[in-house]
Amino acid sequence: MAPKDKLSITVRQSELGRVKGLGAARSGVHHWWMERVTSVALIPLTLWFVFSVLGMAGHPQPDIAHWVSHPLVAVLLVALIVTSFHHTQLGLQVVIDDYIHGEGTRLIVLLVMKAAVVLLGLAALLAVVKLAI
Repeated sequence: MAPKDKLSITVRQSELGRVKGLGAARSGVHHWWMERVTSVALIPLTLWFVFSVLGMAGHPQPDIAHWVSHPLVAVLLVALIVTSFHHTQLGLQVVIDDYIHGEGTRLIVLLVMKAAVVLLGLAALLAVVKLAI
């Protein structure tokens, strides 16, 4: 009695994917890791921001502007903004990839989403820079 054939799995890759070393298991790993890294970074930044804002509740605008002008506070605010908007872009990209079909439509929606995230992030950064200077 001959042994049964071993189970073989065939992984289909394009020529470009084979050259770049991008297979089914590696194409989204970086994206997945960046979502996790930004999530972990957002925990202390968000906690710091919430407690700081709660501590500043009721203070007049000049006091808050003076608080933002402190170099450490400005750096932490910039880190919070950059990390938040990058994390938002990563999450929205996953939603768009999962639920919008059709390459042309998906590409347009991705570009519009990324442009909106960049513009909103730049507006937030400009506000911090304006208050910090």
